Amino acid sequence: MLNNLSAKERMAIAREKMPEQDAEVRSRNFTEVNLGLTLEQAVREAQRCLMCKTRPCVAGCPVAVDIPAFVTHLAQGDLAEAARILMRDNALPAVCGRVCPQEVQCEAKCVRANRGLPVAVGYLERFVADWAMANDAELAAAAPVAPSGKKVAVVGCGPAGLTAAGELAGQGHAVTIFEALHDTGGVLRYGIPEFRLPKNIIDAEVARLVRTGVDIECNVIVGKTLTLGQLRAQFDAVFIGNGAGLPVMLGIAGENLKGVYSANEYLTRVNLMGAGQITDSATPIMRGRHVAVIGGGNTAMDCVRTARRLGAQRAMIVYRRGESEMPARVEEIHHAKQEGIEFVMLTAPLAVLSDDAGWARALRCQKMELGEPDASGRRRPMPVAGSDFELPAEVVVNALGTRANPLLTATEPELKLNKWGNIESDENGATSLPGVFAGGDIVRGGATVILAMGDGKRAAAAIDAYLKRA
Repeated sequence: MLNNLSAKERMAIAREKMPEQDAEVRSRNFTEVNLGLTLEQAVREAQRCLMCKTRPCVAGCPVAVDIPAFVTHLAQGDLAEAARILMRDNALPAVCGRVCPQEVQCEAKCVRANRGLPVAVGYLERFVADWAMANDAELAAAAPVAPSGKKVAVVGCGPAGLTAAGELAGQGHAVTIFEALHDTGGVLRYGIPEFRLPKNIIDAEVARLVRTGVDIECNVIVGKTLTLGQLRAQFDAVFIGNGAGLPVMLGIAGENLKGVYSANEYLTRVNLMGAGQITDSATPIMRGRHVAVIGGGNTAMDCVRTARRLGAQRAMIVYRRGESEMPARVEEIHHAKQEGIEFVMLTAPLAVLSDDAGWARALRCQKMELGEPDASGRRRPMPVAGSDFELPAEVVVNALGTRANPLLTATEPELKLNKWGNIESDENGATSLPGVFAGGDIVRGGATVILAMGDGKRAAAAIDAYLKRA
């Protein structure tokens, strides 16, 4: 396991493939698809790193993980030090190793990508984080931090809130997270299926934060149970990370029919409430032989792959552009295809059609063709005249995206919002209210887990500086 290979020898090592469940088997269960690298595979993959002096991968990481350092120690077989470095920079490494889009972030910056495949940073992050969870006693405990005497409230127990809480607790501040739902994790728990992110991983990451002194109070809806004003009176600073939970509607006839779901509702019923998975779940879910999911992002992939596992004979993605324009991760598209998901591309829904009892029976669709690029840089879909057709679907899931959760912001007229209802903040998360900071989807709109974590980390540093000035 010595890390004394030459650059030429490192370049000769092929990238490791992630072991995974057989597609036919996994399409009928909710067990995690990716199985993780072995120690030997992880060390070999780590030895592919060229240890660049410029460290471009770090610049590509929204939470600035010291990637070369943790990878170097992994390549040497020093897992404890690799874990210490990784967990110093990343509050949720086992989560990020599973759902972070490394291919467009750290791995996209890897110089090896100029002559082949980048180092599989995500695989290595997952391996080290999982090892750390299994061998927690072997990690040297961090030196205790003297209490600052300051109290911080965090609204939302998702990736932004958890990251901010962990960083602030590490500075000696007393942190309380207020979560609206009955369990922790936010979108990590209700929005990402078990086959991509097992709940025990979320539980372990949250438990580690709790051990640092973070308090979590569930079933507290800030804006209903408590007001932001009350939190400001009781705490020295507040971080808002309550996400973007309001679905973007389809705007077509029939979207209120029985059998039509928003992605949030569909995934929450299955992921958080156990619908379709737990035999005694009190939460129902429509299964359907034909399920159409409208959208092309990661959430759409999660919905359609969930539908497949719930028994859909024909689980379909309906997307108005082509595959190359899809925002979903390449890995998710690849896994979906392996599992028998049907991709109905260059197709836009016009209406949801009903049967005599008011249940969805089909989508009326129109074929599209790609024109010139629009503001997003992707080619604009244009309707093809006379191309209307019906697509059988007893269940239709709208996965077009989400908007800012208005429960808190609607009760705080002095909190400045943009035209989309997102909280306005500066580069450090500071809002228009003194001592109130924000980050994640409530600021960005729907985005990725790691971008929300980056917001939480930056805001925590700004809150710490604010409290030291107060």
